Amino acid sequence: MYNPTVARLTYRAVLGRRRAAILFVLPGLLLLIAAAVRGFNGADDQVAADVLGGFAIATMVPLIGVIAGTGSIGPEIDDGSIVYLLAKPVKRPTITFTKLIVAIAVTMAFSAVPTFIAGFILNGNGQQVAIAYTVAALVASIAYSALFLLLGTVSRHAVVIGLVYALVWETLFGSLVPGARTLSVQQWALSLAEKIGGEGLIGSDVGLPAAVALLAGVTVAATWYAGQKLRVLKLAGEE
Repeated sequence: MYNPTVARLTYRAVLGRRRAAILFVLPGLLLLIAAAVRGFNGADDQVAADVLGGFAIATMVPLIGVIAGTGSIGPEIDDGSIVYLLAKPVKRPTITFTKLIVAIAVTMAFSAVPTFIAGFILNGNGQQVAIAYTVAALVASIAYSALFLLLGTVSRHAVVIGLVYALVWETLFGSLVPGARTLSVQQWALSLAEKIGGEGLIGSDVGLPAAVALLAGVTVAATWYAGQKLRVLKLAGEE
């Protein structure tokens, strides 16, 4: 189910110059904000939770997920180079799964690791805030990668749609509109963080059992459907 050659090509595509620059900007901004807040405000558990929840989980993780998830397959479909990969003796579900693993690895590296470091900068992991939000970033990375990989498979406008979802639905509606929160990856991830962090510091509108089920269900369903779409993608002359 995992092909090293496909993985190497996917890493090269996702970590190309333009995408890599964006991938480094967001974590760098988080660390800069964390250092500034700690310098001006000192160590404060609630402030640390607000910064990590408001920027890292609500904004940085979904945006990095868009870049890694859509970038793992979308450009190849757009420019037609996917046909060379599909012509190789590699099963299409294997291609999908390998690209998902790469997208997850990149999203985790550029979101969970900076979140952990930022948490320690903000309050030294007081009341397990850094670990709680790191776990949230890790599980959200998996779901976002699957969703945006699917989006890159089914639409030529995957980046635009992904950005609208990340910035409008997750950041705006997912944070402000009560009914929308139950359909937010952000809220599902925060449910796990709520169980780890100090009491009252982190909140989620979704219960832990439902959050785990939704995270798993969305990840599996998105991965399966992406594999199905790739399976029926026709090569030139493949009739």
